[in-house]
Amino acid sequence: MINTLIVDDSAMVREILKDFLESSGAFRIIGEAGDGEEALRMILSLDPDLVTLDIEMPKMNGLEVIERVMEKMAVPIVVISSRDSAQTAYEATLKGALEFYSKDLFTSSLGPEKQAQIFETLKRISGIKGRRDGAAPAPVSPASPPARRGRGIDAVVIASSTGGPKALSGLLSRLPGDFPVPLAVVQHNSSGFDRGFSQWLDGYTKLEVGLAEDGEVPLPGRVYIARTDRHLTMRGLLFKYADGEPENNQKPAADALFRSAAESLGPGLVSVVLTGMGADGAAGTRRVREMGGLTLAQDEESSLIYGMPRAAAETGCVDMVLPLDKIPRELDRLVRGS
Repeated sequence: MINTLIVDDSAMVREILKDFLESSGAFRIIGEAGDGEEALRMILSLDPDLVTLDIEMPKMNGLEVIERVMEKMAVPIVVISSRDSAQTAYEATLKGALEFYSKDLFTSSLGPEKQAQIFETLKRISGIKGRRDGAAPAPVSPASPPARRGRGIDAVVIASSTGGPKALSGLLSRLPGDFPVPLAVVQHNSSGFDRGFSQWLDGYTKLEVGLAEDGEVPLPGRVYIARTDRHLTMRGLLFKYADGEPENNQKPAADALFRSAAESLGPGLVSVVLTGMGADGAAGTRRVREMGGLTLAQDEESSLIYGMPRAAAETGCVDMVLPLDKIPRELDRLVRGS
């Protein structure tokens, strides 16, 4: 059983989360806290396997709780917050939170597939207990740069999920302000958190970050974030949204973006699969390679969850597997043809 502490200043929200978690049969609720100071005391004394944490609370907010806890011990923390706290929730991932969800998600009617996905994510996250976030990755052998295929690079597409906000902020912060091609990102987000995510990420890069708009022509030096609940695709040189079924239980799905961008840009595309659960991006990686594009994936040591990068690598279609801090320089090298 996964010993879990629920932290929220609303008794009703705590009860909703308790019922949800206990329904899986895998989580044991060992305590509840209604403010930040109580949460800090209970985390340090109970040493839970998992903490669900609100952001806006009396006495001590969620960010302060995370900072204080991480000074003492590495406890898996999942932020569950309202949409108006979206930017703060993303900031929590830099301080040590491993995932976040919208409160609205748990007050709505969740289908069995979505429930199973959340339970599986929380189980995986609880298994990270004791790992110090931000520890230096183990040395890896340098990857051999692939031979350039065809014409120059026109765009970069990126997939990320659990651990993605921190990975993306680190990656984009290392790209120069004159990066010469557009980047399109599918980050698996809670509904309604997309705008807050793009605004938060914009503060960590010299590039301009915004939501991708239907019919928009992507421009160099800009980062386009896929909106939630629709598939972002490329048709020729335009972004187009599609309202199809989820792929790999995801909507938007990176596979939909990778596949359509590969068919539109061919050898002019670079794809990157970052940390995350599941296999989204693997089929798309294969399609990028089939159409002559270049494919990258984050390595295991620097990934919070090595699910998506592993699935991509196992297709045999990844040109380079790199630690996160090496990806920005490689992208800059590739798009400049150096």
